[in-house]
Amino acid sequence: EVQLQASGGGLVQPGGSLRLSCTTSGFSFDDYGIGWFRQAPGRQREGVSFISPSENRIWYRDSVKGRFTISRDNAKNSVNLKMNNLKPEDTAVYYCAAKSPGNSDYNYWGQGTQVTVSS
Repeated sequence: EVQLQASGGGLVQPGGSLRLSCTTSGFSFDDYGIGWFRQAPGRQREGVSFISPSENRIWYRDSVKGRFTISRDNAKNSVNLKMNNLKPEDTAVYYCAAKSPGNSDYNYWGQGTQVTVSS
């Protein structure tokens, strides 16, 4: 069945960096856009970044622009999120999700990985 596995989270100090990975299987990865979401304690889930199947559409929420970089490796069915200059406000569980073109909602979701930014 469909699997999306987020990994790479951890505890870092403000200003530090992490690289999250989303490894997938069970669907036509090359045909799906991949989004990163996060949910902080006591807050609603929010979109962080998105990359389209052909990489011609990339989106970041304003608060992470210039700090986060999304990329995909279709040969490995994976997506990465490089996170630089991390801030305490970035603390959250980060999830990756897949969306097929024409779908209004994301089709598949992973379980997420914890990112904690604290001094």
